[in-house]
Amino acid sequence: MGPMGRRVLLLNLAAEVGIVVSGGLVRLTGSGLGCPSWPECTTGSMVPVADQPEGVHRLVEFGNRLLTFGVLVAAVAALLVVAQPWLASRGTPLVGRGTPGRVRRPLLWLAIAVLAGIFGQAVLGGVTVLVDLNPALVAAHFLLSMAMVAAAFVLYRRSGDAGDRPVALVVRRELRGVAGAIVVVAICVLMLGTIVTGSGPHSGDADEAIRFSLDPRLVSWLHADVVLVLLGLTAAFALGTRLTDAPQRAQRAGMLLGLAILIQGAIGYTQYFTDLPIGLVSLHMLCACLVWIAAIEVLLSTHRRG
Repeated sequence: MGPMGRRVLLLNLAAEVGIVVSGGLVRLTGSGLGCPSWPECTTGSMVPVADQPEGVHRLVEFGNRLLTFGVLVAAVAALLVVAQPWLASRGTPLVGRGTPGRVRRPLLWLAIAVLAGIFGQAVLGGVTVLVDLNPALVAAHFLLSMAMVAAAFVLYRRSGDAGDRPVALVVRRELRGVAGAIVVVAICVLMLGTIVTGSGPHSGDADEAIRFSLDPRLVSWLHADVVLVLLGLTAAFALGTRLTDAPQRAQRAGMLLGLAILIQGAIGYTQYFTDLPIGLVSLHMLCACLVWIAAIEVLLSTHRRG
């Protein structure tokens, strides 16, 4: 795939990360019910109206809904890039000149997964509004977004491979196991993060706190403990790649993940001891996406195609 096509896939990834941060701002500003209906914004209108009692919250929530269309455009563009060989064979290249050939099926399925996820998110988001921001559904909404971030990142990374030949390990098998454990623990960190959020003050509604019946301090400590496990595994991977003279890509991936976790941890502790200011919590969500991407990169760095 050419440089132009890969830029489109990178833009697709950036859009997926951006909508996560945007959705977080909706929750942090208490605008989750700014548009109290779905698919309409308010009864009888698809857009906010001046006399809505939700005030400025209606604009925040509706703005996030509009951003979904931008994410959809990026996902469609990514799908067209992946399908470019087929389009070129039909005489309709849309990105660059295009070279007729076979479509790489793994890339096609990843692009379709991202696109389908957007429609799934729209439906899940609508149901979340209709049930007044049930914290379990809010958590599911976020986790689906992170699954889409993962698909978009793997799509971008695999587009740089020469093809889809069988996987060959480039590190010791033990390090491959550690990399797999890193991804599993990272998933646990994300899931616990949603429970922390669902137990805290930023429930998404400005008028009523809708949360899990859990002690916020207890779940925050549990979340932090699992992050320490993730940091320990990352340190083991980074040290192991250096001691075994693994490829630079694997060594760099371990170091970058460790750095991302340390930055994320510093932000997390700071926001905890400063009563969760909106700016820091938003930055924490952005860094959560970067840590997640870095964890996946660690796993991908352990092998090559062919």
